Amino acid sequence: MSRIGKHPISIPAGVTVSVKDGVVTVKGAKGELTQSVDARIEVAVEDAQVIVRRGSDDRQERSLHGLYRALINNMIVGVSEGFTKTLELVGVGYRASNQGQILELSLGFTHNIFLQLPKEINLETKAERNKNPLIILSSADKQLLGQVCSKIRSFRMPEPYKGKGIRFEGEVIRRKSGKSAGK
Repeated sequence: MSRIGKHPISIPAGVTVSVKDGVVTVKGAKGELTQSVDARIEVAVEDAQVIVRRGSDDRQERSLHGLYRALINNMIVGVSEGFTKTLELVGVGYRASNQGQILELSLGFTHNIFLQLPKEINLETKAERNKNPLIILSSADKQLLGQVCSKIRSFRMPEPYKGKGIRFEGEVIRRKSGKSAGK
């Protein structure tokens, strides 16, 4: 049996979970999320718990069992607590600012980069003296938050020689020594 899929998911207070026609809907204080579920996987709400079951021991169904259990758990955590990711801009002259849902990045290119973020994501930028600028993103949808962070990070990936670029806060970049290594 799937080690992840067999664990029931407890529903915290203030969160409602409903299953109808293969679609799981989770409502909470931070919003509402939906996820369609494969027909081979059964989702049931029993005694303030969500239980995910599968029909057979087929390899594909075993992997879907754990997948949908994890997705539903992320939805429940998202609508009750939310998810937050912090990106750090490392480099001389790198700046970030926002007007509403539009993020403006100055990353050493000839033009600034403007990115329109989805309305489900809350955006905040911080720029303190003698510290790297920060982009703080928060949302109830973990998957969407990860995609947006990946898109922002792709504008200037951290490079291994000087460590410049956009990285997650606390991320360690493996550094290379450069040309002096041969001497």
